[in-house]
Amino acid sequence: MSRLVMKFGGTSVADIDRIRNVARHVKREVDAGHEVAVVVSAMAGKTNELVGWCREASPLHDAREYDAVVASGEQVTAGLLAIVLQGMGVTARSWQGWQLPILTSNAHGSARILDINGDEIVKRFKDRQEVAVIAGFQGIHKDTGRLTTLGRGGSDTSAVAIAAAIRADRCDIYTDVDGVYTTDPRVVPKAHRLDKVAFEEMLELASLGAKVLQVRSVELGMVHKVKIFVRSSFEKPEDIDPHGNPPGTLICDEEDIVEQQVVTGIAFSKDEAQISIRNVQDKPGVAAAIFGPLAEANVNVDMIVQNVSADGKKTDLTFTVPAADYQRSMDVIDKAKSEIGFDRVDGATDVAKVSVIGIGMRSHAGVASQAFQALAERNINIRAITTSEIKFSVLIDAAYTELAVRTLHSLYGLDKA
Repeated sequence: MSRLVMKFGGTSVADIDRIRNVARHVKREVDAGHEVAVVVSAMAGKTNELVGWCREASPLHDAREYDAVVASGEQVTAGLLAIVLQGMGVTARSWQGWQLPILTSNAHGSARILDINGDEIVKRFKDRQEVAVIAGFQGIHKDTGRLTTLGRGGSDTSAVAIAAAIRADRCDIYTDVDGVYTTDPRVVPKAHRLDKVAFEEMLELASLGAKVLQVRSVELGMVHKVKIFVRSSFEKPEDIDPHGNPPGTLICDEEDIVEQQVVTGIAFSKDEAQISIRNVQDKPGVAAAIFGPLAEANVNVDMIVQNVSADGKKTDLTFTVPAADYQRSMDVIDKAKSEIGFDRVDGATDVAKVSVIGIGMRSHAGVASQAFQALAERNINIRAITTSEIKFSVLIDAAYTELAVRTLHSLYGLDKA
């Protein structure tokens, strides 16, 4: 017997028929003797609808009331799933975030989980064999007693945190895909599903464009040693052996992976913008004058490249920001021009970031140089490069994104399952 957390996203619970399908998945695990907690998202599209209502009510709305509204989507799903499970003869009850409680920070709309009390859920496992159906994405700030939400993708974070709190053997993330792939199969048809991915690799994949898992959920899994299993909710529940090895991808410690590939996957993001500040004085404090105001404006800066002139007096500074923050970033820099001191600012939104990830890079030289050569042969110009121990990223013209991804996927042998 195992203790499982099963998380179902919005597309998996989009209507009553799909909620019934989810209930059959849950019943399968209960019938196999497992103790089960379920974390659910709002029905597909519901959160966007609730956010729209808040904006329609007032463009400058109270963030605390915003959370009170948008948290209701998950509560509806949790109640409906508990009703369906009870109709199937499964002992179940719904839980809202504040009832456990899931304690969070006071940052409404993007709160962070501070603590979870899973004692009552575990007690009910023992005493009643009761399934806990928990509304994801939400918690409560202890001092104010106000509902909080965790930001987009917060149900993944809720699920992993609850798995840690109740000491679950595994956290199964059910979604509309059957695992983590070497890259987006819509771009590379030969992309294949990975059986296992190390936490560090998944962190990079999630932060660099792969949208299968939310970054904070992977961080929690790594810190608390919670194995995460990504699998599809659209497989027929009755066709899955609960004691077997269903299709999916296990996110785990590096030590749990026997054969480690040099390159695990290729991620890409077209939601990038490039900003180049020209002819800046090369002196102490200039970088702080540029990136300090951007940080205060909550702009995440990613790739940074600095080119110093031959005489060492001037420099060009190029960096990337999310495309949605491009205009705001340009405005921030323009306001700080007198303090920074530069001739002009150039920008581009027709760029993309392509990243190569793999723990095997730690022990293999020349991995990046192979990519640079392969891209050059395809006449793909590299605007900027960043590297870390287990990944490197290149910034290229957006028009060449798919060609670059296919080229690199083939280069590192990822076309072969």
